[in-house]
Amino acid sequence: MAKPERTEEQVTQQHEEHDLKGTFVSVMILGAFLLVSWLGVWSLYLAR
Repeated sequence: MAKPERTEEQVTQQHEEHDLKGTFVSVMILGAFLLVSWLGVWSLYLAR
């Protein structure tokens, strides 16, 4: 059975979804790092 060809629009849409997932993960990692940094500085402030 012949496979239907993918149009350029379908390929572009699939590619953009993949890039957005990577962006979301990167932002979450950066946010977690900032949160841990702020909590560390805040705990040092409270300890003094």
